Amino acid sequence: MVILFLKEVLMTANAAKSGQLTIGNFTVNRLGFGAMRITGEGVWGEPRDHDEAIAVLKRAVELGINFIDTADAYGPEVSENLIHEALFPYEELVIATKGGLTRQGPGVWTPDASPEHLREALEASLKRLEVDSIDLYQLHRPDPKVPFEASVKTLIELKEEGKIKNIGLSNVTLEQLKQAQTMTEIVSVQNRYNAASSETSEEILQYCGEQGIAFIPYFPIGGDGTDFNKLQAVADKHNVGVRQIALAWLLAHSPVMLPIPGTSSVAHLEENLDALDIVLDAEDLAELS
Repeated sequence: MVILFLKEVLMTANAAKSGQLTIGNFTVNRLGFGAMRITGEGVWGEPRDHDEAIAVLKRAVELGINFIDTADAYGPEVSENLIHEALFPYEELVIATKGGLTRQGPGVWTPDASPEHLREALEASLKRLEVDSIDLYQLHRPDPKVPFEASVKTLIELKEEGKIKNIGLSNVTLEQLKQAQTMTEIVSVQNRYNAASSETSEEILQYCGEQGIAFIPYFPIGGDGTDFNKLQAVADKHNVGVRQIALAWLLAHSPVMLPIPGTSSVAHLEENLDALDIVLDAEDLAELS
C-alpha cells in the first residue's frame, strides 16, 4: 500500500514539477527568484557588489524565471530599486512584493500592518517599481497590534482601487488564511518551509493544495545552522549538492509549491536552476519524507 501511494505521489509530482503554476490571473514557471539576498548583510543596505546583484536578476530572467519575489522591507527599499534598475519594464514577468514589516537595522524586523502603513507602503512600492498596479501584493506578517481583518480589508480596498491585482499572505496560520478567504480571494501563501527544517507549514500546504492556492516557501533551502544530513544520501545518489536536492524535493512534494531560492551570486543561481533537471524516484521520496 505504501509503495503504491509513493508511486502515485511520484507520478503526480514529476508531472507537475516541470510545468507551470497559476497565481490568480498569472501563470508562472515553478521556480521563482527571491530577491532578499541581493541586499546587504542582514538584509540591510546596499549589496556588497552592486553589479553582481544586477547580473543575478538579469540572469534569472535569461534562465526562464518569470516570478520575482521581493518586499519593501528588503534593504529596506534596496531590493525593489535593484529590480527596477535591472528588469524594468518587466516584460512577461510577475513581480510580487510585500508590506507590513518595518526595519530598524540589520536583522531587525517590526510588524506594522496598520491600514495607514499598508497604504503608505503600497504607494511607495508602486513608485519604486514604476508600475500602476502590483501583480501580487502580500501581507508580510500579521501585526499583533492590529486586527487581522483590518489589514486584509485594507488590501481589499487597494485592490478595488486598481493598485493591486492579486492578494497573498505571508507568515500566517491556517485559521488566518481561512478568515481572509471569507473576505476576499487569496491566491498565495508564503510561509517558512523546507526539507531540512522541523519548522514547517504542512497543514497549510495541504490546504493550499486542496484550494488551488500557490504555496511559496521562504528559506526553501534552509537558513543558518540547517542540518542537511538527511538530504546527503539522496544528493550523493544523484551526484549533486544537498541544496539542489532540497529544491527538487519541494518541487516534487506538492504541485502548488513555488520555491523562490535567493542568492547574490550568478554561479549559485545557476546551481539552483539545476534542481529542475533532478527526477526523484519513489525511494528518494521515501528517504526524504
